[in-house]
Order: sequence, then C-alpha cells, then structure tokens
Amino acid sequence: MVDTGIFATTLNVQERAGANASTVSNTEAYINSYMTQAESQINVESEFNWSDDYTGLNVDVKGVLTLAASCLSAVDVINYDPSGFTGLTEATTIINTLLTKYDMAIKLLREKDKGAIFIQDA
Repeated sequence: MVDTGIFATTLNVQERAGANASTVSNTEAYINSYMTQAESQINVESEFNWSDDYTGLNVDVKGVLTLAASCLSAVDVINYDPSGFTGLTEATTIINTLLTKYDMAIKLLREKDKGAIFIQDA
C-alpha cells in the first residue's frame, strides 16, 4: 500500500501518535483513511482548498498543513484503541497536545488578514 495523503505521510502521523499507539490503527490503511478526512476538515475549517493548490505552495505553508493533518490523524489513531498507553492520562495528554498544535495550525491557515500576503505568495 502507498501513502494517499496529500499533506502528510504515514510516518508523520506515526511519529505523532507515539510508541504506544495501536498496532491496528497505526497502519497505512487506517492512516490513509484518517488523512483523507483530516485534509477535508482542514480545507473546510480554513475556508480554502489547500489540496487543489498543494504543489504550488511554499515549504512553510506545506509545513503548517503537515502539522495540522498529522496531528488530527494521530488523534484518530490514538482514539481507535488507547489501551496500549500506560493509562488514560497518557493518551489524553498526547491527544490534548495534538489538538492544541492542530488548533494553532488552523489559526495560522485561517488568518486571512495577517497571513494572506504570505499564503498568496506561497
């Protein structure tokens, strides 16, 4: 199987999900599904279709998209089966960190006033 995501790779997601993530959901097949959903959510939340313009973006914008997509997808990996973690507190802490990073990335992608020139020039 091959990565089908546009914004991030399976490895990007696996790194964020952590060493104790489920061996079932932390596979390429599951991550490809999570990534498709994450990319759609990012496009809708930021009110711009990054998927269509991805190849023309600069490395900085791509980096923010990778951050957002890998964090959101890793949350799905962990939520599938958090039993591999040392406890619910560990899984919850990782999820909270991932969601905080996702929220920061989305905020950057949404900031049309401050980031519009930068993003348009990407």
